[in-house]
Amino acid sequence: MNSPSRRTGLLLVITGAIFWGVGGTVAQKLFQQYGIDVNWLVTTRLLIAGFLLLAVQFLLKDRAQVFGIWKNKRTAFQLVIFGLLGMLAVQYTYMASIKHGNAAVATLLQYLAPVMIILYLILRKQTVLTQRDLITVTLALGGCFFLLTNGSLSNLSVPAPAIIWGVLSGVALAFYTLNAIPLLAHYDSLVIVGWAMVIGGLALSLIHPPWQMDFTGVPLEAYLYLVFVILFGTMLAFWFYIESLQSLSPKETSLLGSLEPLAAVLTTVFWLHEPFGSFQWLGTACIIGMILLLALTKKSSSKQTLSNKKPLRVS
Repeated sequence: MNSPSRRTGLLLVITGAIFWGVGGTVAQKLFQQYGIDVNWLVTTRLLIAGFLLLAVQFLLKDRAQVFGIWKNKRTAFQLVIFGLLGMLAVQYTYMASIKHGNAAVATLLQYLAPVMIILYLILRKQTVLTQRDLITVTLALGGCFFLLTNGSLSNLSVPAPAIIWGVLSGVALAFYTLNAIPLLAHYDSLVIVGWAMVIGGLALSLIHPPWQMDFTGVPLEAYLYLVFVILFGTMLAFWFYIESLQSLSPKETSLLGSLEPLAAVLTTVFWLHEPFGSFQWLGTACIIGMILLLALTKKSSSKQTLSNKKPLRVS
């Protein structure tokens, strides 16, 4: 039987992944039903969740890292770049894709990032093309084709802006993942992600001040949804995911983290009643299969992966 700590780890990672997936669907409802501005939600989500994650690090873990990360100029510069071109970019493109389309498609397109990383490393000659890579790329491309066209070559089943933002989200996540490696070698992921969120939120605040949002006519239930997206879909989801690593391996958490796109698809279809054709389900299965393949065959010794580190999540 599983030990209590292992059962706790399984519960945490499953809950965190579901929170991430459902959080995207709730954001879609906020955009499309209540007219919440994407810029405002991204800014507010980053700032509040970022400060909360730093508070967790300060109160429960190594508090010296919270401000110690700024003492080294090189590390501080890397963190700022990571916050702007990694965290802010991936959060904004993901939310924009949801606004123009739906949470299911946005989440699945974002999960193309591993394929983009594989192709990048092959082009840079930092790795060689393997049979597993070919299968991964085939599943990703086939999944995207079915997901976006529903099997028809004559038209798209998803709005073009949603596809563009979704692909950009995958690119941003690929950059985010690769750019995090040197930071993870020296600091806890709560510190890195917490500060990256704060940096991204502050930068976007200069362009779209969050206090200028007009909440006239916004009902109480919309505020509850906002709390869910910020607290459960961001802060608690990430915290639970990191805490699960105390009793689970990175491979196990990555594998169970694939529940995120599944949760996004199911809640989008059955809660928001978004139309989803049979070929789109096939595309979803291909992309989730790709995620599972990567999680099951990840090599812990690879220099190009984060399997020896605490994984970063962004959704």
